[in-house]
Amino acid sequence: MFTGIIESTGRITDIKESGSGRIFRIASPISNELKPDQSLSHDGACLTVEFTQDGIHQVTAIRETLKKTTLGEWKTGDLVNLERCLPMNGRLDGHIVQGHVDSTAQCTERRETGGSWEFRFEIPAQSGHLIIEKGSISLNGISLTIFDVKKKTFRVAVIPYTFDHTNIRTVYPGMMVNVEFDMIGKYIARIQQLSSKK
Repeated sequence: MFTGIIESTGRITDIKESGSGRIFRIASPISNELKPDQSLSHDGACLTVEFTQDGIHQVTAIRETLKKTTLGEWKTGDLVNLERCLPMNGRLDGHIVQGHVDSTAQCTERRETGGSWEFRFEIPAQSGHLIIEKGSISLNGISLTIFDVKKKTFRVAVIPYTFDHTNIRTVYPGMMVNVEFDMIGKYIARIQQLSSKK
């Protein structure tokens, strides 16, 4: 489990095909601290660390992950948000994030607002019921609060620290980001769905 508070960013140094999957090597300030079999969020997608060496760690994304997330579009040199899983005695500074990407969202607007930034995103129409005003959402692994919620669009405000220390600063209109909707909201939606079928 993660919190959506990005710990570090990393740069993709190498990409190799592996059957229907893809192997990524990423250089980051925390790579030397990682261990094999450790779970690590990469732009919101939980991947298993396979090995580390000289400030680089390696992970593999399977076909389903490549298809459902932005990982299939990653290129060498891309900046990736990283977060280690939450320790049992840690603080939940963001919100509960599982590292299971639900879909992608397209950025439709980006603007600076006196030192901070606002972004508008569009999600698949069938997911519109999972966003609420002032609710939580994970975008590229970043825990953010949403507002100006419409049928399938919403906005987020990004403070300077988050803008400077994550890859949200590289997102422009037309680009896609990974989305994980709030887990509590998904459970409520599921309960309502099953209740309506009785």
